[in-house]
Amino acid sequence: MDGIGLLRAEFMVAEIGEHPSYMIEQGRGQEFVTKLAVGLTKFAAAFHPRQVVYRTNDFKTNEYKALKGGEKFEIVEENPMIGYRGASRYITDIETFKLELAAIKKVREKYDNLWVMIPFVRTVAEMDRTIKIMAQEGLKRSDTFKLWMMCEVPSNVILLDKFLDLGIDGISIGSNDLTQLTLGIDRDSSKLAATFDERNEAVMLSIEKVVRGCKARGVTCSICGQAPSVYPEITEKLVEWGVTSVSVSPDMIDTTRDIIARVEAKLGIK
Repeated sequence: MDGIGLLRAEFMVAEIGEHPSYMIEQGRGQEFVTKLAVGLTKFAAAFHPRQVVYRTNDFKTNEYKALKGGEKFEIVEENPMIGYRGASRYITDIETFKLELAAIKKVREKYDNLWVMIPFVRTVAEMDRTIKIMAQEGLKRSDTFKLWMMCEVPSNVILLDKFLDLGIDGISIGSNDLTQLTLGIDRDSSKLAATFDERNEAVMLSIEKVVRGCKARGVTCSICGQAPSVYPEITEKLVEWGVTSVSVSPDMIDTTRDIIARVEAKLGIK
């Protein structure tokens, strides 16, 4: 069943154009909620009843800083890519996270196909705390509300079962960040571009471990990032290992469907 496997928060927050903490300071937090809810509704309505998996905001400090009012609330980091981002923010700047959760709840009043995915989770304790904050705000896992987690950090691979034990409905492998952190390469470095390759054995072993581990636990496993779009051979391996869905760029949808159909036929999967 086709839906949206990864709806990014960042372009919607960029469109709002103001730092959420700045809006809270001005007493305009509800305005942020309303604007984000409008953006989310466009997708939830268009794809209903098919699932829309919304990845909560994963802006880095430099990106947040560029928003109106951001200068006051963001520190300067030498490498924002591995800095204050993802779930680390949610459990620290809880009030801002609550705005995002309020927008999700608002949309779900009409469209229950909107699910949530948590990005860049470093530790089991971090994910556990995030789940508890969501529950306190009225977003608990149910038959109609699924909670996913991005797998981008090697700790997610190594401690996969402990993360799944928290109660997670789906894992989405972020091949870009997982490659970056497994190989220790800044993915924006032109000097190291030739070495940055999702097909590296260490990365592929990590992806295989996650896909097979999720399958063994009956947990949905998807992959996003550039790998499936750029390297069809990775898509073949993913299907062999038991991946349940693949998120690709729009221009690669038909090609990827063909690859998946061919591999499934070869494996006798119906």
